[in-house]
Amino acid sequence: MIASLHRQPLLAVLRPNAAPQAHRQLQQLQAVGLLHVELAVPIQPDAAWIDLGLDLVQRFPGLRLGAASIRTLAQLEAARAAGLAYGVSPILDPPLIEAAQRWRLTLVPGVFTPTEVHGAQQLGCALVKLYPAATLGPRYWSSLRGPLGPLPACIAAGGLDCADVLPWLAAGVAGVALGSSLFADGGLDPNLAELLARLRERDEG
Repeated sequence: MIASLHRQPLLAVLRPNAAPQAHRQLQQLQAVGLLHVELAVPIQPDAAWIDLGLDLVQRFPGLRLGAASIRTLAQLEAARAAGLAYGVSPILDPPLIEAAQRWRLTLVPGVFTPTEVHGAQQLGCALVKLYPAATLGPRYWSSLRGPLGPLPACIAAGGLDCADVLPWLAAGVAGVALGSSLFADGGLDPNLAELLARLRERDEG
């Protein structure tokens, strides 16, 4: 997952209401060149959601599809059954991490405080999600290096939009996740294509 973020340090988090919306949004994201997409797992996932995940994985092989909002073992099991490549959680929950490790499924836990960052490191997590990042600001993550030493790789998420991506990356995070801001007013944010182009230019430079 970290290597994939080096390729493109941007993720989209989707909460589609139904299969047609999921297909449409993934087509739009794929068309502008986005690679990583998280699909929010309902708190009580059913067979229909798992079937949708399997269908999307098959239809969009060029996307790296993962599961978002995992808080329970049932959600983690559903993500695994749907064939998603990774999972992301808003919380740090040791039993979830241990289950993911047993199943060889990458699970990115959510952290907010220095204590949670330390806890994730103790559990062997090489990648964490800083959430909600918008309330902390880009300078927060780098400020933890002094007291905590080497930090895990980090995805900044929560309340961010396209304008926030480059400042957060400059502050040292490995990736930035964007959610509802990507589809304001029903259409794809026109700033996304420009952002992806700037990220490509940055890597080539």
